[in-house]
This record gives sequence, C-alpha cells and structure tokens, in this order.
Amino acid sequence: NLRNATKRLKLVVPIALFMIFIFLHFAFSSIKEAALIFTTVPLSVVGGVFLLWIRGMPFSISAGIGFIALFGVAVLNGIVLIEHLKDLKKQGITDMRQRILKGTRERLRPVLLTAGAAAMGFLPMAVSTSAGAEVQRPLATVVIGGLVTSTLLTMLALPLLYSIVDEMKGIRIWP
Repeated sequence: NLRNATKRLKLVVPIALFMIFIFLHFAFSSIKEAALIFTTVPLSVVGGVFLLWIRGMPFSISAGIGFIALFGVAVLNGIVLIEHLKDLKKQGITDMRQRILKGTRERLRPVLLTAGAAAMGFLPMAVSTSAGAEVQRPLATVVIGGLVTSTLLTMLALPLLYSIVDEMKGIRIWP
C-alpha cells in the first residue's frame, strides 16, 4: 500500500503543480504573470521541509498531501499581492518603488490573515496525540511551516521579482 501510494503521489504532485500553472495562465492570460505567481510554490516548500526536519518527521504520504494544500494557499497569497500591484499601476502609480511599498503595505493584512487563518486551523492537528495523529501531524506541520516562510517570502521576494519582471517585454535566447 505504501509503495502504491508513493507511486500515486509521484504522479499527483506534478499534475497538481502543472494544473496550478495552467489555471494561473488562464486567469492572467500571461505566462510571465503565471510564472511570477508560481514562484510562491518553491518559496513555500522551504518552510514545510524545514519544519518537518525540526520536528524530526520523515516525508510521508500525508506530508505530500500537505504540500499540495500549501501550494494552493501560497499561490492565493501571491495572486492577492500581484493583482494589487497591477491595480496600483493602472491607477497611475508609475514609480516602481512607491508602487511596491504602497502595495505590500496595503496587502500585508490580507496576506497575513489568509496564512494565519490556515495555519491556526492546522495547529490542533500539528499538536494532536490522539488516534490517527501520526497521519495528521506531518500534514499540518508542512502547511504551518510552509505558510510561515511563504508569507514572509511572498511579501519580500515576490515584489522584488515583480519589479524585475514587470518591465520585461520578452526574452531573447540569442541576444
């Protein structure tokens, strides 16, 4: 059963990531913006892996499911921030520094509340010792750890990437 579940997880996680990217592309009609928001996924993995390591838990099937849930919340936070930065640009704020400072300040609370509510929802699972806790703990640990780093890095790294990518018109392979 474990081998079958692992094999299925090796198939499901890449499919989930691919579908997230496709949905982002459909939502924004831009590969550039989809890729920009998709960068929240690796930023969230860092915290999930780190907290699993800190708690001495191995990677398991339930931890893999936790990563899929984590990716959804991390992408949602990225969408909230990038959409607001785009709205500020449409409102006429052309100075990139001012747009990023204003946008991150105005979207700090929604991003923190989204991540905080999800993390608090998983907290009882993370500290549970009752029957079935060996399945719940890795899932909750991944989500909580990933949301912490994802939120921090979404508010710091994503605006920096946005400032680099926003003015790009295209990529030339042979300059």
